[in-house]
Amino acid sequence: MKLLRLIANLGYGSRKDVKAMFREGRITDAQGEVLYADDAMTHAEVRIDGEPLDPPQGLVIALHKPVGYTCSHNDAGPLVYDLLPPRFLQRRPVLSSVGRLDRETSGLLLLTDDGALLHRIISPRHHVPKRYIATLAEELRGDEAARFAAGDLALKGEEQALAPAGFDALDARRARVTLTEGRYHQVRRMFAACGHHVEALHRESIGGLELDGLEAGTWTRLDADAVDAIFDTVAPIRLGP
Repeated sequence: MKLLRLIANLGYGSRKDVKAMFREGRITDAQGEVLYADDAMTHAEVRIDGEPLDPPQGLVIALHKPVGYTCSHNDAGPLVYDLLPPRFLQRRPVLSSVGRLDRETSGLLLLTDDGALLHRIISPRHHVPKRYIATLAEELRGDEAARFAAGDLALKGEEQALAPAGFDALDARRARVTLTEGRYHQVRRMFAACGHHVEALHRESIGGLELDGLEAGTWTRLDADAVDAIFDTVAPIRLGP
């Protein structure tokens, strides 16, 4: 791919903007030699204002989503994309969230511009587990684990029963829930079907990726090993330092 298209696709500006950057000598190789729009260079060799390029296509990000942010490109109010470098919104292909967390849910959110990977993660065929901590308005009764595991629990307005879900009581009003599906507001609706209201919800892991240690509102780029860990829960990877 020619440099002009590569840099524009990474969100540094329109083709007109990037052409101006070439004219101004802002785009160089690692040794400081000025580059031109038609040059063919590897991604790692290119510098803009002396800095390496943003990650290439195939970017996968793990974000600790705070409460109050929406997983959307254009909703009103704070968006998860506001927590990323502004250029990332201009990348082509577009950077999208892998599934969603509602505005009042915090925790691990993945974003990628790799459409095939996105669909692989969310596909029910791959059974990628997602683990949540739910805090309830009232105390647990003791029958919730059996109901979640039964495989016959149905959500209001749906006919197809849910797949069995993992459930571990943590204390009187908190429980850890593990899903292999991703239906709309599923955890909140499962508790509602059992007569509970969820006051707070936090996703702590996706597959073998553990959010522990990554501060709220911050993000990290996933390397190949971390991406592989999404599909392998035998050796979890902590995202924090």
